[in-house]
Amino acid sequence: MNFDKELDARGLNCPLPILRAKKSLNDMLSGQVLRIVATDPGSVKDFQAFSKQTGNELLSQTEENKEFIVFLRRK
Repeated sequence: MNFDKELDARGLNCPLPILRAKKSLNDMLSGQVLRIVATDPGSVKDFQAFSKQTGNELLSQTEENKEFIVFLRRK
């Protein structure tokens, strides 16, 4: 999947991946895609809730080698 910006949140625990994603999305234009790589298993549900609360679209969530890869589209 194509993306405009990437956030490395590996090694960060809740709520830091969400806070860093929010900051990154604020610097992006509407419609742009942010790719996030996180290692905190709690981030899976956190990003689902974050998407619903903020209106940013959760495009996909996958797990590869104990890393969680999330794609969010800026509202």
